[in-house]
Amino acid sequence: MSEEGAFWATLAEKFFGLLIAILGAIAMYYTFASADVLGAFTGFFGFLAIVLLLLGLFLILAKPE
Repeated sequence: MSEEGAFWATLAEKFFGLLIAILGAIAMYYTFASADVLGAFTGFFGFLAIVLLLLGLFLILAKPE
């Protein structure tokens, strides 16, 4: 892959990582803000939100080859 292609691939990876991290943070906020409504499912949706947040942070912090 050319150097220009590698730049755009890295930029796309960081961009999608940022989007996923923002989505995870928003999901975590709404999950824990409405914990009384979710009841027993709060832990499940909180876990999924944390997984999204960590996946996004991993994509942002990953070093290109």
